[in-house]
Amino acid sequence: MRALVIHGPKDLRLEERDPGPLQNGQVMVRVQAGGICGSDLHYYNHGGFGVVRLKEPMILGHEVSGEIVEVAADVGSLRRGDRVAVNPSRPCGHCRYCLQGLPNHCMDMHFYGSAMRMPHVQGAFRQLLVCDAVQCEVGHNAGTDELALVEPFSVALHAVSRAGSLLGRRILVTGCGPIGALVVAAARFHGATEIIVTDIVDEPLAIAARLGADRTINAAQAPEALSALAVDKGQVDVMFECSGNEKALRAGLEAMRPRGIIVQLGLGGDVAFPQNLVVAKELSVVGSFRFHAEFALATQLIDTGKIDLRPLLTGSFALDDAVSAFALANDRRRAMKVQLSF
Repeated sequence: MRALVIHGPKDLRLEERDPGPLQNGQVMVRVQAGGICGSDLHYYNHGGFGVVRLKEPMILGHEVSGEIVEVAADVGSLRRGDRVAVNPSRPCGHCRYCLQGLPNHCMDMHFYGSAMRMPHVQGAFRQLLVCDAVQCEVGHNAGTDELALVEPFSVALHAVSRAGSLLGRRILVTGCGPIGALVVAAARFHGATEIIVTDIVDEPLAIAARLGADRTINAAQAPEALSALAVDKGQVDVMFECSGNEKALRAGLEAMRPRGIIVQLGLGGDVAFPQNLVVAKELSVVGSFRFHAEFALATQLIDTGKIDLRPLLTGSFALDDAVSAFALANDRRRAMKVQLSF
């Protein structure tokens, strides 16, 4: 089979790889769609992010779906021909955090396409993927392009769960990349009354509006636009910070009402944090990292049409044209979610 392998910055190669043997409890998936994530772009553009660097060639990709083509004899839950979304998380199941019901914090996590450990965990941008049956969620109605959105939508659903009830709440989403846009869809589904989104580029804001945002603000063109939300100690109940940008965080904190909740999803470097503002308003700041149980829910919501994420899809490229796909995914004005077809 062919796989998409990153060797270093801008060094992307198609290589022949052995899919490996099928063990008990496993299935083989013919991958059909794979979404390019921000982490894939970091590996492609810079060879890693933060302290995480490529130390050996690695197959990219973790947002994939496809069709089951082979099933181990002891697997009774899946059949050949099943269309599935594949969960890229493989927690160990027996460390202290797995046993406490926090598998997204597994101390021995294997996550597809990650250079966080050595040897690296090879990714899922390959034509054939052998995986555990429990990683697969079956879709009966949605196409594989939509099912490849299950993984990032799970991230958004987990973030919403970290905020508690959104029923009747005014929500601010700062940063409108794919995750920010998916948070909009998740917050709308969970009963938010008003959703306000900020970014510095107009094109992704237009996608956020199609996914349920009530108001969009270009913070580069109208930096004062959030001022009205800062009156009377603030008007925003919950902020989802998806940019990792210090300016976006500080502007959002000004708009937060007393005892509001900030959910931090965006990853960046160290930022200066206004402690006095957090203390005076009694704000709660929580992080949100990956997902677990949300993967099955995300599959169900997408597959039943209760959530329509198709506005997020920019286009699909053949595996042979992967470099063009990554070039488009790098352009925030032209692309939201670019996928590869295998």
